[in-house]
Amino acid sequence: MKFNILIIDDEKNIREGLSASLEMEGYNTVLAENGKEGLELFAKGDIDLVITDLRMPQVTGEEVLEKIISGSPGIPVIVLTGHGSIDTAVEAMRKGAYDFLTKPLNLDRLTLIVKRALQGRELTLQHRLLQEELQELQGKKVFESIIGKSSQMQKVFDMIKRVADSKASVLITGESGVGKELIANAIHNLSSRKDKPMIRVHCAALTETLLESELFGHEKGAFSGAVARKRGRFELANGGTIFLDEIGEINQNVQIKLLRVLQDKKFERVGGEETIDVDVRVVAATNKNLLEEIKNGNFREDLYYRLNVVHIEVPPLRERKEDIPLLVAEFIKTYAKENSKEIEGLDNKTRSILYNFDWPGNIRQLKNCIESAVVMCQGKIITVDDLPPGIVSSNENETIKIPLGIPMEEAEKIIITENLAYFKGNKSKTADVLQIGRKTLHRKLEDMALQNFANE
Repeated sequence: MKFNILIIDDEKNIREGLSASLEMEGYNTVLAENGKEGLELFAKGDIDLVITDLRMPQVTGEEVLEKIISGSPGIPVIVLTGHGSIDTAVEAMRKGAYDFLTKPLNLDRLTLIVKRALQGRELTLQHRLLQEELQELQGKKVFESIIGKSSQMQKVFDMIKRVADSKASVLITGESGVGKELIANAIHNLSSRKDKPMIRVHCAALTETLLESELFGHEKGAFSGAVARKRGRFELANGGTIFLDEIGEINQNVQIKLLRVLQDKKFERVGGEETIDVDVRVVAATNKNLLEEIKNGNFREDLYYRLNVVHIEVPPLRERKEDIPLLVAEFIKTYAKENSKEIEGLDNKTRSILYNFDWPGNIRQLKNCIESAVVMCQGKIITVDDLPPGIVSSNENETIKIPLGIPMEEAEKIIITENLAYFKGNKSKTADVLQIGRKTLHRKLEDMALQNFANE
């Protein structure tokens, strides 16, 4: 993201000097020689930060500040002043200026202030872009609450669209927490059966007797406690879809009856003799390797092939990390609303931690993490301190060790070289983390004879 900075100063040398310095740091600059021209340029839009002198003819810096803060409160304004006008600069801060500097200017300090100011601006813009992207995805209403723009998820979406309106059984596999039930919902909602029932059965939550009764129903007196006839889930799903979650947990007896339903579309209630015909589309899911279960004698091979007519593998979150920002934005929106909070996003360090974490619990774990962070957050930006301890501790090995008793110059060299190595020689990222200007980093690298170690 390349930011646009508006510089307003009636002194040409200062104006052009600031422009040259900031453009060396990778920013675009727009120049105005007075407040009136500056406001006209600002009104054209696409300005991310304003640097303005306070003392100018016609329209003063105070007036520029007031108009920008009142009209565009998200744009940071840095004011410049002479030594004799410190009180005026402090008053400008009270009116909403981001910071001020006195002339003659310290360019390294200015660069640092600009970088910090734009970090906040970047958070706001990123949050806005993610919300717009989410609205676009949700506006399509094709896959309900499934969020993902990665190539892996695009393949899953394509599979869903292709298989949805068929009669084929579908087996959805993937680790716990990846969203297999959401995939099943999407298959049903895109099919011609969408106006018929979608019945869900979580197989692992039921004992053998209860599961058989839940699936196929029972007659009165079929077993102790069966005081009346009960229709099973297959009957209730007639004409629609049945979703069998954790299919790898069902026992052999239930597997045999399930196989018959898939083959013949017929079954009998527990304790009953009447044969019942049904038209049900079966979608099953598991986090187990069913081929291994077959080898171990725990799962019938013929049932596996009946279920696995179409196979959809849902990738774990660690293999589609480009989806994390969208997921985080959605969860922040959801839990901020639930908790009556105004959360604008994450700071850069927190975003990096969430992106680099492997998420063994997948989307479910990420969702819980963000809910906790929103609850713990005391401001508008979620920071590392708001994250659950287990997420933060996994990043604690990313440290730099500096021996005691070495000179400051050597310590600085270690800090720079270790960060350069961590960011694979990227000077822009290294400068951002060290909170120094790229020009300053270039100079230090030259002094340390490390220039060839870094990349742009």
